[in-house]
Amino acid sequence: MPFRAPTDDFRFLLDEVVGFATVAETDRFAEATPDTVTAILSEAAKLNDEMIAPLQRVGDTEGAVLENGVVRTSPGFADGYRAIAAGGWVGMAGDPVHGGMGLPFTLNAVFNDMISGAALALGLNPLLTQGQIEALETHASEDLKALYLPRLNTGEWTGTMNLTEPQAGSDVGALTTKAVPNGDGTYSVTGQKIFISWGDHDFGGNICHLVLARLPDGAPGTKGISLFMVPKFIPDANGEPSARNSLHVVSLEHKLGLHGSPTCVMAFEGATGWLVGAEHGGMAAMFTMMNNARLQVGVQGIGAAEGAYQHALAYAMERKQGRSPLPDGTGTIIDFADVRRMLTEAKAEIFAARAIALACAVAIDMEKATGAPEWAARAALLTPIAKSYGTDIAQTVTYLGVQIHGGMGFIEETGAAQYARDARVLTIYEGTNGIQAMDLVGRKMMDGGEAAMRLCEEIETEAEAARATLPDLAETVWSAAETLRESIEWLVEQDMQDRFAGAVPFQRAFARVLGACFHLRAARVAGGARLALARDYIDRLLPEHKALLAQARAGAEGLYALSPEDLAS
Repeated sequence: MPFRAPTDDFRFLLDEVVGFATVAETDRFAEATPDTVTAILSEAAKLNDEMIAPLQRVGDTEGAVLENGVVRTSPGFADGYRAIAAGGWVGMAGDPVHGGMGLPFTLNAVFNDMISGAALALGLNPLLTQGQIEALETHASEDLKALYLPRLNTGEWTGTMNLTEPQAGSDVGALTTKAVPNGDGTYSVTGQKIFISWGDHDFGGNICHLVLARLPDGAPGTKGISLFMVPKFIPDANGEPSARNSLHVVSLEHKLGLHGSPTCVMAFEGATGWLVGAEHGGMAAMFTMMNNARLQVGVQGIGAAEGAYQHALAYAMERKQGRSPLPDGTGTIIDFADVRRMLTEAKAEIFAARAIALACAVAIDMEKATGAPEWAARAALLTPIAKSYGTDIAQTVTYLGVQIHGGMGFIEETGAAQYARDARVLTIYEGTNGIQAMDLVGRKMMDGGEAAMRLCEEIETEAEAARATLPDLAETVWSAAETLRESIEWLVEQDMQDRFAGAVPFQRAFARVLGACFHLRAARVAGGARLALARDYIDRLLPEHKALLAQARAGAEGLYALSPEDLAS
């Protein structure tokens, strides 16, 4: 179905809103010049518009299947993936020492936003490999790096992440997969993993599984878990895929959406693996991959929302229904106030979420380039917000996309429902949004709220800068930042149970206020349509933060006033 990567929005956000220039000014990323960025945006858009987007529909109607122990992917997916790999898009942020392009993570996030709007199911494959690249760069031995990273960076090989087991969902410490030393530096890995995205495919090359397992002397819980590289094919002396390893796909999950992305149940039966990182240090190594993936899943949500928005906008501009309420209207349903409300809300949400995600990516790049703890704290704080808000607005916008289509949105042939079905998992995987919220009010507030307060100060500074030209919007945003600041001060004084009870509304309120700040900055810089969109967000959506923060401060007691028996009666 038609899709056009929003390159103008990306360029504007990078140049005027999220401070990407600071990244390009560092020695590490000095090659990310404006000309380079323009070329990357142009080529990425061309690939996604022309080759990847046409695969969106077939991935849903002819999803991946398991035949004779091998996963067969949707028609055209193999060619699409090869085009992604050939363009260097898989390893664009990888270390040049091992064949990566060494570009900023921010530009990698832009690419993943684009491909998620074009064909989310296919775009998930390189995203997982990119996360594995970062984990190996940080934790693997030099031998493992030399063997795997060049092939992962080129896209010749692909990567997966194996955490979840049937009896251990979010409680990773309950896993039972075992790894036994073979005495030659390798390990025999035995166990079953579920929900393994792209656990197998027919693209060729090797499939590299990062697997969490417990050594014989591993302590109970997460502290006793180690991480292993377990490839589908064991590399020979030349690094080429050779003997088939002792692992296989048991089955594919039957899912609500993302039919083009094979979600595998994987069985490891004494499979040969290699330790990644220290013994019993698996969670630290896997979290490197997961933190990368959490922001990228937020980006996936934004891309999915973009695709749904474009699809609904095209329908609204073509669908004739009733008499236009406007004397010079188009004669289509886009003339109606409620349809215009839904489209404007969708566009405003996408802009705010995209700005937050790219601001988080900039912080990650600046941390890598400078090592400054302030950038590390900012990136850590923004990651759960970006993941949750990006995936939450995916639910909102894909829902609105179906609604704008009316009855036709409920009919599969229009394609509107696919966006909603595909996006639904995004609030669940890579840590549910509830877990993200608990992380935000728990771990990320262990500094007493210092990093969060710095963000509040930045929002107020932006509001002060806008007072001369946009006084009404500036005052509204400044007041919202003050309300958020007061809630942070309250939050850090509470016990964890009360924090957790209001974590989700607090997280959403934080995103609301941050989104308003970025909209205000865009309006101040550009005016015109940017101002109109900012006014809609600040006038119509930002007021939600007051109700959300009231929920956040309600505490846990009321949630337990009803017993399980009361809830069941």
